[in-house]
Amino acid sequence: MNATGLPVPNDVVASLGSTKNPAVKVTIRRDGTDYSYASSIASRGGSYLISLSAAHRTATGIAAGDELEVTLELDTSTRTIDVPADLADALGAAGALEAFNALSYSKQRGLVEPIEAAKTPETRERRIEKAVLSCAA
Repeated sequence: MNATGLPVPNDVVASLGSTKNPAVKVTIRRDGTDYSYASSIASRGGSYLISLSAAHRTATGIAAGDELEVTLELDTSTRTIDVPADLADALGAAGALEAFNALSYSKQRGLVEPIEAAKTPETRERRIEKAVLSCAA
């Protein structure tokens, strides 16, 4: 992932009244247009950051040095990921579907996104095998 971190002031994190790394809905306003995505606040070296991936930068047209208006809202919804059928089948065949389902949203996403991004069937199959092995271990 090619991501940039946007700093989050300590008082904003405190005002969310949750943990120090709460799940949030990020809304970026640029040129009168809103763009929202789900993220979590991360703590790095005593500072707080939210991730802004290359995909989000592309979707918003944001470039280095742009001034942005960013709003954070505590996200209490349950996060789920759509599991591709071929991955679900492979996990089921290996008896690892329950282990996959027990993973956090971000760990599930970390396994699913590379599979969905595969450009060839061979790469997709290798990534599915790797995901199954990581859940079966």
